[in-house]
Formats: sequence, C-alpha cells, structure tokens
Amino acid sequence: MKQYNVGILGATGMVGQRFATLLAEHPWFNVKVLAASPRSAGKTYREAVGSRWAMTVPMPEKLADMIVRDLNADMDSIVADVDFVFCAVDMKKDEIRALEERYAKAECPVISNNSAHRFTPDVPMVVPEINPEHLEIIAAQRARLGTKRGFIAVKSNCSIQSYVPALHPLKEKFGLTKVLACTYQAISGAGKTFETWPEMVDNLIPFIGGEEEKSEQEPLKVWGTIENGEIVKAQTPSITTQCLRVPVSDGHTAAVFVSFEKKPTKEEILQLWEEFKGEPQKLELPSAPKQFIHYFTEDNRPQARLDRNLEGGMAVSVGRLREDTQYDYKFVCLSHNTLRGAAGGGVLLAELLAAKGYFD
Repeated sequence: MKQYNVGILGATGMVGQRFATLLAEHPWFNVKVLAASPRSAGKTYREAVGSRWAMTVPMPEKLADMIVRDLNADMDSIVADVDFVFCAVDMKKDEIRALEERYAKAECPVISNNSAHRFTPDVPMVVPEINPEHLEIIAAQRARLGTKRGFIAVKSNCSIQSYVPALHPLKEKFGLTKVLACTYQAISGAGKTFETWPEMVDNLIPFIGGEEEKSEQEPLKVWGTIENGEIVKAQTPSITTQCLRVPVSDGHTAAVFVSFEKKPTKEEILQLWEEFKGEPQKLELPSAPKQFIHYFTEDNRPQARLDRNLEGGMAVSVGRLREDTQYDYKFVCLSHNTLRGAAGGGVLLAELLAAKGYFD
C-alpha cells in the first residue's frame, strides 16, 4: 500500500492523543503534522499536552518533540505537508463545520471524529463493516464543494458502535421492527478520567446531553440509501434509547431489546454473528479485527474491564442472548468507545478510503 502523510487536528485532546498512539507506528500512515489551538501552537507535543496525557501507554517518542501547529492560522502549510487529516477538535459545532469545510475546499480530505457533519446529507457517516457503499456519496459532495480531492467523511457516535454492529446482520436477514437500547457509557466518552472527574467515582448520571437523539437517529443514516446525491435515512426500525454515564474508565455497554419482521431462532442469530464479515475483514485492513463480533456464552460477560480491548479494542463483544417477554430477543453488547468508537474507528475508515483510492 502507498504511504500517506497525515495530520491530527486537535492532537492535544483525549481523542487526539488516542489518534497519536494508533498512528505513531501505522504501516500506511505517517504522522507529519500535529495541530491544535493557538495556546498549544509553537510548543513541542510533550509541552503542549503536559500533565493532560490521558492514555495508559506513554506518549510516542517519535511524536513527543514534534512542534504543534495552529490548526487555523497554519492551515496552508498543514495542507501542503499532508495527504489528509484526522479531525478531533473540541469546538462549537458551527466552528467545526466551518473548519472541516475549509480544509476540504483546500483539497485536503478530512476524516472527522466530530458530530458536526454527521447529518450533512452528502457527508458519509461510515461504520466500515456496515455501510462502506456510502463512500460513493463523496463524488456528489466534491461537486458541491467544487473540489477534486477534498471531502469530509465522518465516523458515527461512539454509543451506537456498541450495538448497531450486532443488529446489522440480523437486519439484513430477518428485518428489524423495534429496537430499545440502554447504554452505559464510560467517562472517557466525556474526555475525562477519574483523576479529572472524581465526582464520577461511586456515581451514575442518568443523562448525557444530546446522546439519546444521536443514538436513535444515527443508525437510520448508517442504514440509509443514496438518492439524488444525498443519503436518505432508513424508515425502520423504530429506535428508542436511554444513555447513562457510569463509573467506568473505557468501554460503552448496551442492553438491547429487539423485535423482527421474521423472528429467527437463537441458533440462527449466533451463526450470523459468528460468520459476519465486512469489507475491512475481506480487505484485511491493518486495524480491522479478524472476528468483528465475539459472542460470550458466560452469563457474566462481556465485562468492560475484561473485554473492551478485544482485538486491539476494535471488536464488538456480545452476550446474554435470550428471548424476551415484550420483544423477540434481548442481549448485551460492549465496545471500546475511544478505540472502535472514536480514533480507532477513524483510522479504520481512513484505511478503507485508502484501499479504495479516495486519497489518490
């Protein structure tokens, strides 16, 4: 595979740090630029992050002495030095939309971890194993932006990546009518650790701003279709959610209840999960888990501490599949929210784009 020079916008934040750890030794992508706000610009990455390094692994030495650039003021030099950028900035949504469009219009593709463009009709929101065909909308987006290379592609919200992968092969085969999902979300999803958020120790907060709307609407875009240069959301299934913040460092868990157009047997569901492979597995992309969906037969699994790092944190764990009195079935899912759900999902999306020639 061709080598690509890449930049990380928002490199000093928690997701930016995770991008740094994943990309430092990536076989296809070479980190050429680290960029952040003006208060970090001009400092080494080590100086800019300081005591805010939140990863459990050390800062990559090859990046530690790299000088951080101003993601706004230095845009021209950044674009000149990279083939594309990962975006994980912490700004207001309208500012993020404007920033990402500026980079795209400067002919620099943007792989975004942010939510600002998730419902822009011609911006693909891709879970690589589920809807890789949505990348075809990039041609329409480039026409709107007036670009040849530049475009924006986004990954979905971290919460839906715990349970939508388990639903997808079932939807394809048996049709989904109703989904209820209660998510129990780690504090790293708020960019926090227990050191920076001690109030979360021995606590649970039954509200995460905007999360339930995302969890109910984003799957419908992921399952949508391309029509007349736009992605049109799917009409089914009906989805309702509740999202809670829990005292877990990493790993989003979901309790899922589902009804089908044609009710499968438990054995049929387990077989579909075991056999399901998406484009990343078929293409053998570097970050792709070999087994995307892992089913645990033990009653007390999956557990965040034990299972969130399965296959480098890129697999989805499922357990406790059983029939329900109100819905057809219920089960529990788990995914690593800053790996599969954030930076890792962004890297995998970039690998898929690279493999399909969108950066050339």
